[in-house]
Amino acid sequence: MNARESTRKLLEIRNLTKHYPILGGVLRRPIAQVRAVDGIDLDIYRGECLGLVGESGCGKTTAGKAIVRLHDPTGGRMRYFPPKSGSGNGGAPFPEAMDIAAVKPRKLKSAGIRHRLQMVFQDPTTSLNPRMLIKHILAEPLRAMGGAAGRDIEARVLELLNLVGLTRDHLLRYPHEFSGGQRQRIAVARAIATHPEFIVLDEPTSALDVSVQAQMLNLLKSLQDRLGLTYLFVTHHLLVVRYISRRMAVMYLGKLAEVADTETIFSRPRHPYTHALLSGIPAPDTEHKTRRIVLSGEVPSPLHPPDGCRFHTRCPFAIERCRIEEPLLEPVDSDHHLSACHRKHEVEALVRERFG
Repeated sequence: MNARESTRKLLEIRNLTKHYPILGGVLRRPIAQVRAVDGIDLDIYRGECLGLVGESGCGKTTAGKAIVRLHDPTGGRMRYFPPKSGSGNGGAPFPEAMDIAAVKPRKLKSAGIRHRLQMVFQDPTTSLNPRMLIKHILAEPLRAMGGAAGRDIEARVLELLNLVGLTRDHLLRYPHEFSGGQRQRIAVARAIATHPEFIVLDEPTSALDVSVQAQMLNLLKSLQDRLGLTYLFVTHHLLVVRYISRRMAVMYLGKLAEVADTETIFSRPRHPYTHALLSGIPAPDTEHKTRRIVLSGEVPSPLHPPDGCRFHTRCPFAIERCRIEEPLLEPVDSDHHLSACHRKHEVEALVRERFG
């Protein structure tokens, strides 16, 4: 992959929202909304692995599902930039850019979106049909896409097994006959079956043993290099993100708090929430370990998020402005490092002063 191709945008996401209505009353009408994802801006570049991190319930999985259109966005725009030589199903050429958020659900397949955007779920046990043989699980997306004959499908299924480190002997087994790591390999094989460009990986290693996690991460890296894939890696495990992602985004209560190169965030975070997350990572060098930043209070409900900065109710450095004015996700030192904090230029000094 050349330098120009690797820096081309694949997705340009603006003001992406996903709200879930709360129904009440005799007529079951909407009376409130859960603001799971509440207006995020994000660029995802072709060939990269972008990490999306945050506490449980922050909206990161919902964002991933909305991006690949497993959930319909409530609002926002998601411009998809296909390769110059790309085409949709049936050979129809893609336009220069397509707003996939505006495509109606019944048109996603015919527009060529379904097979190009895929997802690997956290728990392979529940994401694989327990009543289907592995050969049928892997053949299902190929048949759904259409245009492939029986022998072509069989050849592709064998190719997929080889790509994820399994063999022909595994074809006539059911999901329960495999270990957790093998089931996740099958889930990955199913996701890449239709030659996608972009895959959301939703906590793909969290249900696995530590040794198996390392194998899975290496497999995902290998497949990315071999197939030219682009990943959104959703997780709460910061060290995993540091290993697999060159760039990362930190999410809190439906909003993005910080976006930058991974090493920049680990060395010079510019949001108090990011500092708090990083302070919880075990460090072998106890002499130079920053004291743990323990956040006070509970995470507010996405049903009634706070006014102003959503983190101000737990932030040790909040000022009056934080309580009344919502900070924008803006550049800190360059366009490559963004932070949504009114005190982003002084947060490092504040952390050193209070927490060492």
